[in-house]
Amino acid sequence: MKHVLILCDLFPPAFGPRMGYLCKYIQRYGWEPVVVTENMPACNFRFLEHVCEIHKVDFYTAKHPLLQKVKWLAIFLLSLLGLDYKDWKISRRAERLIQTRHFDALLCSTYRTFPLPAAGKLTRKYGLPLIIDLRDIIEQYSGYEFITRKVPTIPGLRSLIIAAFRKRSLRTRNHILPQAACVTTVSDWHVNILRTYNPDTRLIYNGFDPEIFYPETIPTDCFIVTYTGRLISKAMRDPSLLFEGLRKLASDGTLTPKNCRVNWYVDSESWEIISSEAMRYGVSSFMEMKGYVESSTIPKVLNQSSVLLLLTNKADTQGPKGIMTTKLFESLAVEKPILCVRSDESYLAETIQELNAGLAATNADEVYDFLLHYYKEWKEKGYTTVDIRRDKLARFSRAEQARQFARIFEQYS
Repeated sequence: MKHVLILCDLFPPAFGPRMGYLCKYIQRYGWEPVVVTENMPACNFRFLEHVCEIHKVDFYTAKHPLLQKVKWLAIFLLSLLGLDYKDWKISRRAERLIQTRHFDALLCSTYRTFPLPAAGKLTRKYGLPLIIDLRDIIEQYSGYEFITRKVPTIPGLRSLIIAAFRKRSLRTRNHILPQAACVTTVSDWHVNILRTYNPDTRLIYNGFDPEIFYPETIPTDCFIVTYTGRLISKAMRDPSLLFEGLRKLASDGTLTPKNCRVNWYVDSESWEIISSEAMRYGVSSFMEMKGYVESSTIPKVLNQSSVLLLLTNKADTQGPKGIMTTKLFESLAVEKPILCVRSDESYLAETIQELNAGLAATNADEVYDFLLHYYKEWKEKGYTTVDIRRDKLARFSRAEQARQFARIFEQYS
């Protein structure tokens, strides 16, 4: 059994499913993972938190929420000045592991920058082959959604702080990428961007766990449209076409709040956007806020749905770019019709079409026709299905993705 040391910004139960599932399956291919990550509050994927040895590093140790925010802001500002406190601290913990046992490879996974500097330092000092996995990159966002916490509104300075943070994050990332033996990422668009900095950049999709996500026939007494996830902003994910199509179906009497529900498994901030838009289109009575649920219950939620909703926007200079959300692959696995609004007219739409999985809509009439078609099927059978191209589905399995990582580890170790 070979050993890989994994540095990552997030790991279950503090989200981070990509690395969680990798650690679940990579051992099948002869690799034992050891994870070093930030200690974060548990929020989801609790069933993955014990899949391997995990070392958690505390950065915000203050107990009072206000003091935690102050410390976060202090670390944020220090990073703008080039003082990477978090990377320094996490590299110290990782070094103690490297000095006491043998590792054959080093994997660093992040959505932005941390802990790339720590990984770069370790590969230079100890000669471990470095594989960098970028789940998301700053360039894909339409605005400053890549900053996970709200930046304080400081008159005249807020936009400058955001611009400075973006510039420094990109500079740091792009300096470290050439040091990696290999870079992995989540879509062809990301590959094309990152190959500028490291020619050996490869595509490993996000995906679904085949042990958890599979189709089940569950009749329901209501036509259910389901969304699970977040709405970062309307620029990134715009539900307007859904509401337009729903309004037309309500106006002709086809759908009513009694025979149709749109269930939102989202956080409160996302719900504010949804409820405001639904009110504007006059379809609030169809909406139901469900809140976040534990990830282990998501397969049942999806299988009890009539239509599964993906929210995005057109992939242009103002919209999201290259995003291949995990929700897509989990929806494919349960073989329910997928409605993507608005179509990105890019990789998401191409994948939905290639697998015969549903519709990536560009206008409200398409949404109307799609919902009407599956409403009639539901009314006839009590459930809906879609004839997925199963021969093309296997490449999105989390087990298959672990095998791809294992091949890279073998190549460079």
